[in-house]
Amino acid sequence: MKRWRWVLPLLLPSLSLELAVEVARITAFAVLKCRRIASTPLYKTAVVATVTFCCHGPNSMSFHSIIHRPSSPFNLALQIRFLRGYSLLRDPQYNKGLAFTEKERDAHYLCGLLPPTVITQQLQEKKLMKSIREYQVPLQKYMAMMDLQACIQLIILIFKQHHICLELFEGMKNLLERNERLFYKLLIDNVEELLPVVYTPTVGEACQKYGSIFRRPQGLYISLKEKGKILEVLKNWPERSIQVIVVTDGERILGLGDLGCQCLPVTIDVGTNNEKLLNDEFYIGLRQKRATGKEYYDLLHEFMCAVKQNYGEKVLVQFEDFANHNAFELLAKYGTTHLVFNDDIQGTASVVLAGVVAALKLIGGILADHTFLFLGAGELGCVISSLSCYQAGTGIAELIALEMSKQFCCFHLFGFKYLFIFMQGLIVSSRKNSLQHFKKPWAHDHEPLNNLLDAVKVIKPTVLIGSSGVGRTFTKEVVQAMTANNEKPLIMALSNPTSQSECTAEEAYQWSEGRAIFASGSPFDPVEYKGKVYVPGQANNAYIFPGFGLGLVISGTIRVHDDMLLAASEALAKQVTDENYNKGLIYPPFTDIRKISANIAANVAAKAYELGLATRLPRPADLVKYAESCMYSPVYRNYR
Repeated sequence: MKRWRWVLPLLLPSLSLELAVEVARITAFAVLKCRRIASTPLYKTAVVATVTFCCHGPNSMSFHSIIHRPSSPFNLALQIRFLRGYSLLRDPQYNKGLAFTEKERDAHYLCGLLPPTVITQQLQEKKLMKSIREYQVPLQKYMAMMDLQACIQLIILIFKQHHICLELFEGMKNLLERNERLFYKLLIDNVEELLPVVYTPTVGEACQKYGSIFRRPQGLYISLKEKGKILEVLKNWPERSIQVIVVTDGERILGLGDLGCQCLPVTIDVGTNNEKLLNDEFYIGLRQKRATGKEYYDLLHEFMCAVKQNYGEKVLVQFEDFANHNAFELLAKYGTTHLVFNDDIQGTASVVLAGVVAALKLIGGILADHTFLFLGAGELGCVISSLSCYQAGTGIAELIALEMSKQFCCFHLFGFKYLFIFMQGLIVSSRKNSLQHFKKPWAHDHEPLNNLLDAVKVIKPTVLIGSSGVGRTFTKEVVQAMTANNEKPLIMALSNPTSQSECTAEEAYQWSEGRAIFASGSPFDPVEYKGKVYVPGQANNAYIFPGFGLGLVISGTIRVHDDMLLAASEALAKQVTDENYNKGLIYPPFTDIRKISANIAANVAAKAYELGLATRLPRPADLVKYAESCMYSPVYRNYR
C-alpha cells in the first residue's frame, strides 16, 4: 500500500490523498479476491483501471470500458466489495437468496441474515413455479411470485380493481426487482407459460395502469425539462457498457421489459393528449399537452446525437411504440446516420414474412403464386390497436415485396401486382390525393371496394393479414369467402390484445371447416374441431427482435440493412419442423426461443459481414456458437 501512497496523487494532483489510498485499497482488495479467477491478466486490469481512474476520473469512458464488463472478475469483485450484508440481499443483480453458500455468507457478512439452509437455484425456481400453478386466488398468485425465500421481506400491494393477469405481472416485476437472475431463470425455463404475463397481452394493461403500480424507476426518463442537457442525463445512468437502447415517446405504447444491464430503456416524455392521464393524480409524467413539430424533433435529435456521442456508433437504438406519423420519419432520418431499428415496422414485417414463407410448405407454391390482402384501419383503429395499423400493414407489404424482388427480376411484375391493402376501403389510384405518403405506392388501378367481404370476393386473396386493431373484422362471411377461394387459406389476425384480434382461433378453424392455416398476434389455446386438435401459431415480435439485436451486436454492425430483416425471416422460417407442421403451426414453439434467437443472430451477423457493415473482426468461424456464447446466463455465479 505504501507504493501506491505516493504514485496516485502524482497522477492526478486534484485527487486527495485519502481518496487515492482508498482507490488503491479497493484495487488491491479486488486483485486479492479474484487472483484465483484470472491471475496475472486480472492484476494488470486492476492496475490499468486504477491508473485510468486517477488520470481521467471515475466517469471517463476509458475507465468504465475497463471495469464495466459484465463478465469481468474485477468488476464483480469491485461490486461485491461495496455490497455486503443486508445491502447485498437487497441488490437484485447480485442477490441469490438462500442459494448463498456457507462460504459466501461468511465472506460477505451474511451470517445471521439468512436461515441456515442452503438451497440451489433450481429448487428456488421449482418452488416458485409450484406456487404459481397451485394457487387460484389472485392474491395468492401475487404473493407466490413475490416470494423470494424468507430472507426477503414481502411487500404486498393489493389493487382491488386489477385483473389476475396484472397481479401476476406485478409479481414478476417484483421478482425482477429483488432477484434478477432468478427472474430470468424462471422466465427462460417457463417461457411459454410466463411470456403472456410479462409480455403480450398483459403488458398492455400494465402500461395503462403504470402510474398506479409504479414503485421503483427502471430506465431513464428524459422530458422537455432536460432539453439542452440530455448528454448529462445519459451520464447519470450507472452502466457504461451499453449495447442496445430501447426508446419510446409513449404515444402508442405497448411496452417492452428490461432486457438486462447492457440494454438501456428510455422514455422520452413530451406530454400527453390523454385527458384521463392528465387528470389522474397518480400520473407520473409531464402534465401538459404533447409537444409536436419542431419542439418534438429538436428534442429527439438532441437525444440521438447524445447517444452517439456517449455510447458510440455501434449502439443499437430501437424505436418502440412511436405513432405512425413519427415512426417512419425517424426511421428514414436516422437510418443512414445511426444503428436504428423499429420493431413495429421492421420486426412485425420480419416475423410475418417468416410465417408466410414457412406456410408455403402447407399451402403450396412460391411467394409470387399468392395474392395478399392486408387489412389496416382508420385513426380509430390505430388508437385502440396494440400495434400500429399503418406501420404493420405497409411494413409487412414492403418486406414481402422485397423478398419477391430478390427471388425474381422485376418487382412491379412479381411484387406490387399481388399486394393489396385495405384501409377504410381498398387503396386505389382514385384515393391518391387523400392518402399518406407511405400508402401511395400501394394504390392500384382498381375499382373502389369499400367492404372487406367484397374485396375478398373480388381480389380472391390466398393470404389475409389483419393489423386493424378492431376486433372481429374477419367475420364468418369473410373467412368462408377465403375458404371458397382456397383449399388452405392463410389467415393471420395480428392485432393485440385478444379482444382486438380480427378473429379468434376457434372461429377461424370452425368457419373454415378446419382448412385454415391460422396465426395470431396474441396467444390462443389449441382448438379441437371434429376430433382433431389444431394449434394456432403466434406471430409474435419476440421471435425476431432478441435475435436480430444480438446479431447486430455480435457483428459490430453500424447500420441496419433490409437484407438483414430478410435474413432474420429466413432463419425463423427454417426453425419450423415437420412435427410443428403436423400440428398446423407455422412458427416454432417458444420453448426453443434461445436456440431460435441464436440462429437468427447468426444469420443476421452473416449478412452484415457479407454486406461489409460488420466491424467486429475477424469473423467468428461458427456464428451460431458465438451467438450462444454471448447470450445472458441466469445461472448464479460463485462469489469469493
